Amino acid sequence: MTFIVDPEMEIGLRDYVTEDQGPDTIARRREEARATHLPRAPLAGVTVEELWITPDGPRALLYRPEGAQGPLPGVLHSHGGGYMFGLPEQSHRRNGALALDLGVAVLSVDYRKAPEHPYPAALNDMIAAWHWMQGQGDRFVPGRIALLGESAGGGLAAALALALRDAGGVQPVFQCLIYPMIDDRTGSPANPWTGPRHHVWTAASNVAGWTAYLGHVPGGEGVSYLAAPARAANLSDLPPAWIGSGDIDLFVAEDVDFAMRLIARQIPCEIRVIPGAYHAFQRQAPDARQTRLFESGYFAALARAMSS
Repeated sequence: MTFIVDPEMEIGLRDYVTEDQGPDTIARRREEARATHLPRAPLAGVTVEELWITPDGPRALLYRPEGAQGPLPGVLHSHGGGYMFGLPEQSHRRNGALALDLGVAVLSVDYRKAPEHPYPAALNDMIAAWHWMQGQGDRFVPGRIALLGESAGGGLAAALALALRDAGGVQPVFQCLIYPMIDDRTGSPANPWTGPRHHVWTAASNVAGWTAYLGHVPGGEGVSYLAAPARAANLSDLPPAWIGSGDIDLFVAEDVDFAMRLIARQIPCEIRVIPGAYHAFQRQAPDARQTRLFESGYFAALARAMSS
């Protein structure tokens, strides 16, 4: 198998060193995230409020168009980081652009991370954020809230949609899953990866992330579908979805399979697979033509969902 990187995206890899993530890299990756993304830059036309969902957490950032009055459609965002690291601030500019371009309020949650806080801590934080939004009628329109997440955050968004379906009550209008991390079996001892090494996020990193999140070696029996949504036997009664990945992303097969299973259950689902794109390619190649098409694609999908 030959992995062919889009020439424009290859530029983004020239100064990037792919390494296997795991227990020895977590502290450094967290510090790098803080150094890179803090303090937050001002965003023209957007107000950013730091708040706590409950007195003891989780922390969140709320983005609104400057001057907007009254409740707005909402987007509940969960960031990426292999369930082990990451910050809401890493999507700061994008979330500001969503708020401004779509006229919505974006809540981005700093959910608890593994291994200190394994499953279901992160999901519980997202559930708490969802219920907090339902009680903020002066900020959000309760029946017009979508879910958005990238990588591990995409996995949390998919898990949250399943948990909310199971619980009943107000449901999300949409789930936007950007190269979601949804199957603990990928690269695990039960389904070892034998192909070429991936860029940015490797099979070894995947096993480490799932081990941290689950608290045990992934790929075995007894893993809840609320931890690994690809394991859900029933995908009925879920919100419409947009699912996107690169064709050389470790997650492409699990993501396309999940999308096809949604379609089989008559859940409207748009699938975007970008040729020559690796995991988190937008961060490494933000100006590539394919990146711009990818970003505009899910912006448009969210806009349609929020206006319907």
